[in-house]
Amino acid sequence: MLFGKQEMAEWLKHEPLLKKVADLEPVVWLNPKRKLMDGINLPISRTDMEEAEALWLRFAPFLANEFPATQQTGGIVESPFRPIREMKKALNGYCQSDIQGDLFLKCDNELAIAGSIKARGGVYEVLYHAEQLALQAGLISKGGNYELFASDAFKSFFSQYAIGVGSTGNLGLSIGIISAKLGFDVSVYMSADAKPWKKELLRERGATVHEIAGDFGEAIKKGRNQTQGNPNAYFIDDEKSKELFLGYSTAAFRLQKQLEEQKVAVGQDHPLFVYLPCGVGGAPGGITFGLKQLFGDHVHCFFVEPTHSPAVLLGLMTGMKEKICVQDLGIDNCTEGDGLAVGRPSSFASGISEQLISGVYTIEDEELFKLLALLADSEGIFVEPSAAAGLCGPAKVLQSDYCRANGIDAKNAVHIVWATGGALVPKEDMEGFYKKGKALLG
Repeated sequence: MLFGKQEMAEWLKHEPLLKKVADLEPVVWLNPKRKLMDGINLPISRTDMEEAEALWLRFAPFLANEFPATQQTGGIVESPFRPIREMKKALNGYCQSDIQGDLFLKCDNELAIAGSIKARGGVYEVLYHAEQLALQAGLISKGGNYELFASDAFKSFFSQYAIGVGSTGNLGLSIGIISAKLGFDVSVYMSADAKPWKKELLRERGATVHEIAGDFGEAIKKGRNQTQGNPNAYFIDDEKSKELFLGYSTAAFRLQKQLEEQKVAVGQDHPLFVYLPCGVGGAPGGITFGLKQLFGDHVHCFFVEPTHSPAVLLGLMTGMKEKICVQDLGIDNCTEGDGLAVGRPSSFASGISEQLISGVYTIEDEELFKLLALLADSEGIFVEPSAAAGLCGPAKVLQSDYCRANGIDAKNAVHIVWATGGALVPKEDMEGFYKKGKALLG
């Protein structure tokens, strides 16, 4: 334990919100270390993000051929952007709030290949690694025909190499599916809370699944150790990966176009609020970084975590980042928010998010089910529990002191809830989520 009893006592003196977190009470934490964009110093830049987008474009012909679901978007892995006006009415009633600005859903629950936000980071990093290997072997040039990646010759080449990843489920799906498609020998180390159907789907797609008795931290530790013992293996490290982060960041370019198509302005008089479910912090951190590059100080990003898995909140609130885990405070890291059951935050993402995000709020599991049922009833959109976490974000933030403290008039705000997964969930499981939500709503 890096966070001992003495440190805990000191923090409880100076940070009463920490006691509520330890007691599993839902909280809203506003980030005192957030910086304006002209005052930040980050290890990555907009140039890195643009290079990541260029890689997506190079691989678009390959993806369009191998994954027909991407053909409509020209081989780009992207999701719809939908106004959810009826859900706004439902939220105002349910949360006793007064959300006045526009409310949208970014439907990463419908993303091709993996059915979740993890397709952005996971698929990107595997493509990045595959390209590096192919370039080094002289099999391709960056101006070449990337449809060759689907050829038997390329698959035979990649079969010499292994890829490993530790996952609670969705990241494993994205990496397992794309790695197997390219011909890699891919192993996914799944934590105990990973759903059986995700393990089965991975096996069907050609991945090897290793079931780990512990949580996400144990799965990633086991996967890292096993993979690094093989000189031809590459480990995709959700706690430390720059490439995962950049893959997520490119979502900002596509969202910018979607906002323009919806004739939605973002600026001083039209602030943009974005609510992002958070596990280890890479996906929401990458998206936040991307949005900040494009919209600067006019975008305000909030992470949301389960009360039983507030890993990033603890890391940022205490300033200890990856040096603290939820178990240090006696929190069990048990949640039905699939993909959010993470005990320790990403070391790479935390240092960046500390400067960029506006805050974090936590939510109880029962609320996830209630919110997904409200979304289904009001909009006919079905998502998995973790993907519903952002829906109460506008109410939570507007009821906090954030807008007043930052001189923001939220009357013309634009609110975007990021729905992170659900498309591949079996129908009977999705029906179970909905029925549970309806029962909890009474």
